[in-house]
Amino acid sequence: MALNKTSSAARAALTLAMGFSLIAGGPLALPARAEVKPAGPESVADLAESLLDAVVNISTSQNVKSDDKAPVPQVPEGSPFQDFFDEFFKGEGGDGSNQPQTVNSLGSGFVIDPKGFIATNNHVIEGADDIEVNFANGSKLKAKLVGTDPKTDLALLKVEPKAPLKAVPFGDSRTMRIGDWVMAIGNPFGLGGSVTVGIISARGRNINAGPYDNFIQTDAAINRGNSGGPLFNMKGEVIGINTAIISPSGGSIGIGFSVPTELAQNIFLQLRDFGETRRGWLGVRIQPVTDDIAESLGMSGGAKGALVAGVIKGGPVDNGSIRTGDVITRFDGKDVREMRDLPRVVAESPVGKAVDVVLLRDGKEMTVKVTLGRLEDDEKQAENEDAATGDEETTEEEDLAPDTGEQAQPKASETVLGMGIGDLDEEARKTFSIVESVKGAVITEVAPDSAAAERGIVPGDVIVEIGQEAVASADEVKTRIAKLKSEDRRNVLMMVANHSGALRYITVRID
Repeated sequence: MALNKTSSAARAALTLAMGFSLIAGGPLALPARAEVKPAGPESVADLAESLLDAVVNISTSQNVKSDDKAPVPQVPEGSPFQDFFDEFFKGEGGDGSNQPQTVNSLGSGFVIDPKGFIATNNHVIEGADDIEVNFANGSKLKAKLVGTDPKTDLALLKVEPKAPLKAVPFGDSRTMRIGDWVMAIGNPFGLGGSVTVGIISARGRNINAGPYDNFIQTDAAINRGNSGGPLFNMKGEVIGINTAIISPSGGSIGIGFSVPTELAQNIFLQLRDFGETRRGWLGVRIQPVTDDIAESLGMSGGAKGALVAGVIKGGPVDNGSIRTGDVITRFDGKDVREMRDLPRVVAESPVGKAVDVVLLRDGKEMTVKVTLGRLEDDEKQAENEDAATGDEETTEEEDLAPDTGEQAQPKASETVLGMGIGDLDEEARKTFSIVESVKGAVITEVAPDSAAAERGIVPGDVIVEIGQEAVASADEVKTRIAKLKSEDRRNVLMMVANHSGALRYITVRID
């Protein structure tokens, strides 16, 4: 049907579909345009131009000895290609020995100090024998490694420029909101100086990259080679260091992660001043506060905070200021909403600083002041500070009780909540190899389908406390649990030690 012969009904349908209106049989008229705020910056060209000179490409090389044991090809005697094969496959010595091979990699970085300090990721330069920094103007400088922090995947380099370099300032990542525009500049796939724009998709992401995960998530395109590059706000301030992506193909799918400057800035300053990080240390072992634990502790407002499962002997709070069973809800003015928040905010605090810690003890909120120690970089102390106990429902059973083999069986015990409970005498200590420092009532057996078994309790564990009150015998355990049943409690909160003395809090359902 031709348009000029369209029926009135067809014209009406066409009018609705096109969004036009007929005015008294007159010509088609456009509706008034509603005022719409701009969805984003009209252009980032001026901003990008002012920042490109401060973003660098980093190339590294590493000598790796080849382990290739493949046989050397044989050529006919007298072949004119004999010398070529000897040189290529046997090396200059012609003895067939493995020759070092050079492995190259590319990444990004940015200048944080005109004197030549350059920030990047640790994984960009890890294991490198040679580091070269390539600037936007085409110049190149050799760089030396100032220091690294593998826990946050950050590293600091130093070059010796003939003139002051263009540097970029740090911004406050804490003020950034989901939906704010951001710009990434880096060296994707070795292409150099590439600019991409997106928004902040999420904050506080934990991708299990390290103990202090608090990533900014962005949909600005980040690809291989962008690692170590800056994430800018629209003021030209660095608010993140691009570190990781999620990608099945290796290319950007709009899920990239950046270390926020609220964490990174202080680390770079410490690396510059000391060549290492100097983190605060509280000296406690912590675990999550689950809904069941929160209920057992009488916490209002649901599960929150970090539950202190142990205090490190000789640590900053070994003076009794913080006790086992306390729930830390605020540290130095920062809320501790969940367990993983505490190690991060403690680590960000200066060594020797006196801070206020808000905690719940015996159902009451109180504030204590503690002076932080220093988290040393040895494995033992790092494990003490980290959330070593993990989720209370996922304990490592093989580490909780030794193989009893042909050892003598313990004396008959009371059965409570599917657990056999006995007194912790010398015979029980010998049977389960329980160290002398552990006090309480020993668990001699656990019914396979019981609530205790669901919580990972195994024979050889020792009940140290029930309801945050110490117990010393099987009778005390039985009496305490009976009392909780009479109070219509749904769960029993227990502190349990394994045979080596490691403590953890668990809740067991009262059937």
